[in-house]
Amino acid sequence: MASFLQSTDPAIYDIARKELARQRTGLEMIPSENFCSLAVMEAQGSVLTNKYSEGYPGKRYYGGNEFIDQSESLAIERAKKLFGAFAANVQPHAGSQANMAAYFAALEVGQSIMGLNLSHGGHLTHGSPVNFSGKWYKIVAYNVEKETHLLDYDAIKKQAIEQKPNLILCGYTAYPRTIDFAAFREIADACGAILMTDMAHIAGLVAGGAHPNPIPYSDIVTSTTHKTLRGPRGAIILSTEKFAQKVDKAVFPGLQGGPFEHAIAAKAVCFHEALQPEFATYAQAIVSNAKALADELMANGFTLVSGGTDNHLLLIDLTKKGITGKEAQLALDEAGITVNKNTIPYDTQSPFITSGIRLGTPALTTRGMGKQEMAVIASLMARVISNPSDAAMKQKVREEVKELAMRFPLYPELG
Repeated sequence: MASFLQSTDPAIYDIARKELARQRTGLEMIPSENFCSLAVMEAQGSVLTNKYSEGYPGKRYYGGNEFIDQSESLAIERAKKLFGAFAANVQPHAGSQANMAAYFAALEVGQSIMGLNLSHGGHLTHGSPVNFSGKWYKIVAYNVEKETHLLDYDAIKKQAIEQKPNLILCGYTAYPRTIDFAAFREIADACGAILMTDMAHIAGLVAGGAHPNPIPYSDIVTSTTHKTLRGPRGAIILSTEKFAQKVDKAVFPGLQGGPFEHAIAAKAVCFHEALQPEFATYAQAIVSNAKALADELMANGFTLVSGGTDNHLLLIDLTKKGITGKEAQLALDEAGITVNKNTIPYDTQSPFITSGIRLGTPALTTRGMGKQEMAVIASLMARVISNPSDAAMKQKVREEVKELAMRFPLYPELG
């Protein structure tokens, strides 16, 4: 941490140092979390934060944007190259804003969106009644199959033809299997719907060739940049020629004012990193680690939703363990293992309690951990969840977690 912060605001400096220590000594296993590079952080903390630049490169409402235009143009071109998209808007501040802008570009308020049931793996912005998506649009939910917890594309197609939604949404926040985008394109065409993909979770896997690319099949694709893509907190929208101008107008002036040009520069760095050959190795390692972790967890008596994983995340059904997701999350947190409680398909618990936990391997893989470490971690988790009230045992596990984590140093350059 720079000494400027320490001398100016020691309270925030102290909090930041404590958070760095927490990240260094624990196991970050929330699948939507990762560790970005120092280069990404340097760009996001740069002088580019000082500039107002409403509009787009070459079409700004403020002067002095010569270099800002260069930075944003780089981010746009790199995003298009990385995913093979016709157009890219790199201004959305977060995934929720990206999804809102995508809906604004594609729909009129009151039209219908067909997306995955939230308790089956959909996202808040995919139709929650407490979210803008559920308030402004008619939501038609499809489900995963009850026995397998997999998407039933034939059933979804039948439902889509009956319901005739204006937009079909795929891409999820808690679905551990490969998505068949070609099947969704066929479904959308069968009912005359726009196809939108939210690839926030799998963007890094797509970039690295470890998951099929939705771009050839989708009208609009949204994504965050901070999950498997390992960049700064922010989002992008990729689209076909038909929707490119509509997306740009929806973002600005439709929803946002001045873009965060420091964050956009950090996105450009992130895309540059993801275009390097070693990123593909990283993406494949995320998936390999997730499969290894899944196998070890099942060997330790855990039940996994859908019976395993094809991507970066796992969803554990804790019903047979006699513990709720909330209880498991708290117990694991005390042992230095960070996961999040999560509903499972057809859950009988409330979203505040849940019957499951969600975890993943992006951050562990960034630190350099591999299959051997996944076996150790599965064993540590089993010990905690088998006896979540044993304080002495959790402290012992926490010490073992710290020892493991410190073998894979995080940001040693920060001192």
